[in-house]
Amino acid sequence: MKKYYLCGNQKTMFDYMENWRDYKKVLLPDIPGLHDIDVYVKNGGYESLREVLTSGKWDTKKVIDEVKAANIRGRGGAGFNAGLKWSFMPPKKPGVPRYLACNGDESEPGTCKDRRIFEYNPHLFIEGAIIACYAMEMDAAYVYIRGEYADWIDMLQVAVDQAYQKGFVGENILGSGKTIHLYVHKGAGAYICGEETSLMESLEGKRPYPRSKPPFPAQYGLWGKPTTINNIETLAHVPLVIKNGAKWWSGIGAATHPGPFLYGISGHVNRPGVYEYPSGMLLSDLIYKVAGGIRGGKKLKAVVPGGSSVPILRADQIEGITMDADSLRTVGTFVGTAGICVLDEDTDIIKFLLRISKFYSHESCGQCTPCREGTGWFVKVLKRIDAGLGEMKDLDLLLDLCDTMEGRTVCALADAAAWPVRNTIIRFRDEFEKKIKRSGVLIS
Repeated sequence: MKKYYLCGNQKTMFDYMENWRDYKKVLLPDIPGLHDIDVYVKNGGYESLREVLTSGKWDTKKVIDEVKAANIRGRGGAGFNAGLKWSFMPPKKPGVPRYLACNGDESEPGTCKDRRIFEYNPHLFIEGAIIACYAMEMDAAYVYIRGEYADWIDMLQVAVDQAYQKGFVGENILGSGKTIHLYVHKGAGAYICGEETSLMESLEGKRPYPRSKPPFPAQYGLWGKPTTINNIETLAHVPLVIKNGAKWWSGIGAATHPGPFLYGISGHVNRPGVYEYPSGMLLSDLIYKVAGGIRGGKKLKAVVPGGSSVPILRADQIEGITMDADSLRTVGTFVGTAGICVLDEDTDIIKFLLRISKFYSHESCGQCTPCREGTGWFVKVLKRIDAGLGEMKDLDLLLDLCDTMEGRTVCALADAAAWPVRNTIIRFRDEFEKKIKRSGVLIS
């Protein structure tokens, strides 16, 4: 019998099946009106912040060490230990401001988790952001949200205003002598701003071209000052770690990629939506039991497990695969943002890839030639294949383009555009060849 991991211990399949159904939500608990600060406080909200700032038991190093021990792996896609990232900030220098940039750009197709936090539990994120600022001795946090999230920007701003009014943000927070401000910034709708250095350029009012690294943001960030960038969901975990301890938090889900996940399930399922469950969930359980299976009783064809940039999986590859970095790595893909896109048997995989490639071509900032030109060529060649004018040599051309683009640009957008192309061709080459053969063009 295969073995799976839940709550940090080795479990049989039977134990796993029983336990995930009993999971109690902590990021998005079923509490009516939790977006309102009075309801949030009544249910224990801001107690972690109060404990950190006023109890005298938590110096900055202890907070960082606790977050590091919990192993909160960034929920924005990279999966880096948040506490370790915090520890990269240099020692505080008198008179030199430091900043936290909170990445709520969330523009990748298939990703829709952060807006649930903005809508249903914004104060959990705000509390986490202020604790992070305290731990890294920062003066302010800037929350960057994609412009298309107009309603959610308004929702978060209401929550921020409430937090200021109640003294949880701003001057002399809770009488601690600490002053930390939080600002909500509306982006202009560019996917590239989800890249951390591009986000900083945009916040500074510049064209959002990604920066070369080094220097890294911890040394030279917003306005040339030390800066850390964290995802919204990542920061929302922080108050839970402070309240319940790193051991509790790291005992949820997969041992090497622990904690709750917000799974955004979209595509051809009966119950699409954002669901909170432990990391390490069986991908098949999320599709068939959580999201109600494939709509219309059809068969599964493919799954994109972590947002549009991660490599696609064929239906026969998901058996026994769990939603954590180690398990997904065994089948050549990533957990990304846990944005799961489900495709049924009727999906035209070439049209699906073309649609993704159009997105990346449109969203390339144009700074780097391999990305600017390569993403455009993806679209041109895929259009040709889709129109029935393709040649067998086009498949090799597309794979060569992937080689030319990957790892050769300032940021990872070129990689994000190339991975779907490379892996979709490799895993569904039979469908590409079938469409080409039907066109009658067999030149190799």
